[in-house]
Amino acid sequence: MSQFEQDAHLKQPSDRALSDHAPQADHTPQKRHELPANFDFQQAGKQVLSIERDGLAQLDQYIDDNFTLACKKIFHCQGKVVVMGMGKSGHIGCKIAATFASTGTPAFFVHPGEASHGDLGMVTPHDIVIAISNSGESHEILSLIPVLKRQKVFLICMTSAPESTMGKAADIHLCVHVPQEACPLGLAPTTSTTATLVMGDALAVALLQARGFTAEDFALSHPGGALGRKLLLRISDIMHSGDEIPHVPHDASLRDALVEITRKNLGMTVICEADMKIQGIFTDGDLRRIFDMNIDLNSARIADVMTAGGIRVAPQTLAVDALNLMQSRHITSVLVAENDRLVGIVHMHDMLRAGVV
Repeated sequence: MSQFEQDAHLKQPSDRALSDHAPQADHTPQKRHELPANFDFQQAGKQVLSIERDGLAQLDQYIDDNFTLACKKIFHCQGKVVVMGMGKSGHIGCKIAATFASTGTPAFFVHPGEASHGDLGMVTPHDIVIAISNSGESHEILSLIPVLKRQKVFLICMTSAPESTMGKAADIHLCVHVPQEACPLGLAPTTSTTATLVMGDALAVALLQARGFTAEDFALSHPGGALGRKLLLRISDIMHSGDEIPHVPHDASLRDALVEITRKNLGMTVICEADMKIQGIFTDGDLRRIFDMNIDLNSARIADVMTAGGIRVAPQTLAVDALNLMQSRHITSVLVAENDRLVGIVHMHDMLRAGVV
């Protein structure tokens, strides 16, 4: 064999090498690429709703003495509620913790996997742990229970199996058993996660009512949202005040009033006494109306054409309440007064800029 043939032979891949590089079997689940003829998506969706609705109806029996005990324990908790859960139960747990926190029960979520690597330090003996697992056998949570017990942390477990390891270890067990999952394979958590979320809502809302939690309390934890603005924003926060207020004395001429309206750019002016006591208002709408009254614009006094009084609110009035008043009275401005003395003006444009509308 020539040197060339020997080299070529050495470069030929062996059977083993060929087998090592052979295409591997594709174990990826095969997806149907063609839509089955006449597949009824609406019927499939309605079936899910029906199954989950039936599952929630069964949940009523589990709002029992244990539910009452859990609510009382959480109500008197000196620390925080710590919610734990793995997988889909973890996602539901995050929502439950968020609902607690925004409705007057301080709470946060801790991932069980992270808890076993240091985050358990967030939990104190004054806290209450709500551990969620459909089977009640979540290994990650079970590994934490001995530590929680040593620290004397009160444990509420939410599972579908009272006789599970978690169910037996709990100080209070809340059952969320459902007859079947909406998943036709019986595998994907569907009805069970819905039931768990609803049980969490039931706890949070029952505690909300027991605490006398109000819309204003809710707004304090939602200052950045539209709801927070509506429930927290006061007229004093957005009103025009000081030199921004268009006003003229009682003996001013109509011409002086028109100059003030133009200068302050709010479409109106207030007629006041020297101490800012309100006598009346005059708007650009009033100006249009007096053109039909044969009034001499050069000689008329503002007192002769003003509208006496004027709709007013107090500085501490919620902006949303003032907006409702303006809409019901079909006006674009409202006076802000204390003891009948003018301290500010709010225009509809101010409401728009503040996000109240």
